[in-house]
Amino acid sequence: MTYQVHIIGGGLAGSEAAWQLAEAGIKVRLSEMRGGGDRTPAHQTDGLAELVCSNSFRSDDDEANAVGLLHHEMRGLGSLIMHAAAEAKVPAGSALAVDRDIFSAAVTNTLESHANIEIVRERIDRLPDEGLTIVSTGPLTAASLAEDILARTGQSSLAFFDAIAPIVYHESIDFDIAWYQSRWDRAGPGGDGKDYINCPMDKDQYDTFIQGLIDGEKAEFRDWEKDTPYFEGCMPIEVMAERGPETLRFGPMKPVGLDDPRTGRWPHAVVQLRQDNRLGTIWNMVGFQTKLKYGPQVELFRTIPGLEKAEFARLGGLHRNTFIHSPELLDDRLRLKTAPHIRFAGQITGCEGYVESSAVGLACGLMTAAEIHGRSFTAPPVTTALGALLGHITGDAERADYQPMNVNFGLFPPPKGRIKKKERKLFYTERAKRDMAEWMRPMVPA
Repeated sequence: MTYQVHIIGGGLAGSEAAWQLAEAGIKVRLSEMRGGGDRTPAHQTDGLAELVCSNSFRSDDDEANAVGLLHHEMRGLGSLIMHAAAEAKVPAGSALAVDRDIFSAAVTNTLESHANIEIVRERIDRLPDEGLTIVSTGPLTAASLAEDILARTGQSSLAFFDAIAPIVYHESIDFDIAWYQSRWDRAGPGGDGKDYINCPMDKDQYDTFIQGLIDGEKAEFRDWEKDTPYFEGCMPIEVMAERGPETLRFGPMKPVGLDDPRTGRWPHAVVQLRQDNRLGTIWNMVGFQTKLKYGPQVELFRTIPGLEKAEFARLGGLHRNTFIHSPELLDDRLRLKTAPHIRFAGQITGCEGYVESSAVGLACGLMTAAEIHGRSFTAPPVTTALGALLGHITGDAERADYQPMNVNFGLFPPPKGRIKKKERKLFYTERAKRDMAEWMRPMVPA
């Protein structure tokens, strides 16, 4: 097929960009190295948009949460990723979580069947010298392409580690100890207020567990990885434990709002598990990203009450994540300043999170489609979730110490007047919805 845009990378961002372009009547070549003889340290399948860490797209609350607002905006823009997530949704309280296999299959099948998309299983080793191109190779960009990007940009790549949480088989959990409950019994879409499995710890059990995390044998770093910083939003649990004995009790192991049915009281600490597939056969240990070696993982995690006989569908792991210095290298249309026929999208730009990566891919697709059709493109207002995220990537971030960022209300312009703290989030989301609707108006046929 003769194509108009070449997309390199079939993850969340590349898949979303391909969909937006194809729906705009543009021919796309989507190159994905998995399935063509190459693999990555983290992926397990050849499916497009494979989720390699959590199965959660985080909060789906579009009135009080920035990522929930981003969900809302993406749905309004016809996002393939959000449509596939709806097809693959599993109960997760107020969060949007998916069966990762159903989700990836939905994206893959949709793109494979689109007349304007050609999917080619191939590794691309260098940036094209001409032709509209979108690079969406994500945090696990092939070394050869990463080296070429560095050569073309003249910048040192920044990097951090992403840690993957273990997944437990449901049938191996002891429900004489563990129980179902969402925090404060809150029920999300498709849930019933009992969307999490909770494993309680008393103080002695917690203290022993924390010491085990600190003492456990960790994965060794290669020489080129030793100075790589962690991303705060995906911190290995043992690194959090090293920051102080109470850190985890105020983080992923906080017991607030969870009543142990055996005592009627909050435990000293809690390990939560979230459903990872639609069948409910496997459950993700929430916030338990880890770089412990496999043997110590199994030994330590089986000391958690309720998980003494746990069987693991996947153990935790660690992979290196790379991204470019976007505020320096990209213009406000995500184009490489030194080679404007090339755009970057997704995690390689320094956004963080499934939803954020997909959203930047969506925007990149819209920008490229407008360029091909000879239309001007004005970015969404910075008062919207998508606009705030794009603004951060392309210039609003501190350039000297640019780091990956999830969408959050801190990226939004503050209110001009005084607003009560409890009303501020609703103000942000209502303003964003009005401004996004106005921005989208020219895109809607009369």
